[in-house]
Amino acid sequence: MPDAIHPADLGFFSSLASAGSLSGAARELGITTSAVSKHLSLLEARVGVPLVNRTTRRMGLTPEGELFLEHARRILGDIDAMEEQLGAARSTPKGLLRINATLGFGRSHVAPLVSRFVQKHPQVEAQLQLSVNPPPLTDDAWDVCIRFGAPPDTRVIARRVAPNRRLLCAAPAYLARRGMPRVPRDLMQHDCIGIRQGEEAYGVWRLSHGRGRQASTESVRIRGKLTTNDGEIAVKWALDGHGILMRAEWDIERYLKSGRLVPVLPQYFTPDADIYAVYPQRHQLAARVRAFVEFVAKAFAQQAVPGKT
Repeated sequence: MPDAIHPADLGFFSSLASAGSLSGAARELGITTSAVSKHLSLLEARVGVPLVNRTTRRMGLTPEGELFLEHARRILGDIDAMEEQLGAARSTPKGLLRINATLGFGRSHVAPLVSRFVQKHPQVEAQLQLSVNPPPLTDDAWDVCIRFGAPPDTRVIARRVAPNRRLLCAAPAYLARRGMPRVPRDLMQHDCIGIRQGEEAYGVWRLSHGRGRQASTESVRIRGKLTTNDGEIAVKWALDGHGILMRAEWDIERYLKSGRLVPVLPQYFTPDADIYAVYPQRHQLAARVRAFVEFVAKAFAQQAVPGKT
């Protein structure tokens, strides 16, 4: 390489890759877009190869950029781990905390907790990323992921922070017009609002009756005119009377209490959807991660949690 890589280059390039654009990185780093472009040009000059493919609409990493990012994040992670092992980050939560959550739940429930957490711990800098699907478990771009359901992977630590159930519901006006389903197969004659999220099979609802050995599960293929990847939009469509919706009780509890939505087939159980805080094993000693997970768990426990046991 023509020149040495500066330590500051590692964090800069990691932030640039996470932001996905020069302007996004500028906002994240608190500098101008031209300053980001200049830093990137100097970095590419030092390493001697292009790291980013630039177009007018998007930015993508070159193969060399992907390699640089992989090593940069590993080195940054090693530095964090070293500080944690030495005790520098064990006592006081501080540093950058990168949080991922789903769109609707993250906007309504996680974002307010992040605000309160950084007020309580002023040495913590938080970044909240909302996405339709949880990020890959091997993705180094996040520290804590708030998600529904425990991940089937031992490479991460998953702590259950709140109980949660998915319920079927509909607006009274819709049920008055179309009738109340009595058994799961009746759903096939109804308009159902579809949500394309996560890795679950789209268009299939699984409903169980009974518990333990006596439980029986029925899979129903639903149909309907409306589909979205945003749960908040789906709830609004249900409120407007467009059909039957399956949604987390956290998101619809207030509408069930007010009567704007009515439970459908309440005697049947849907797949578990408890809320978990998931984080890589290497972060289990980080005070900022441990403190945030404890903060979230305590906050959810103090709320009037649906289905709380």
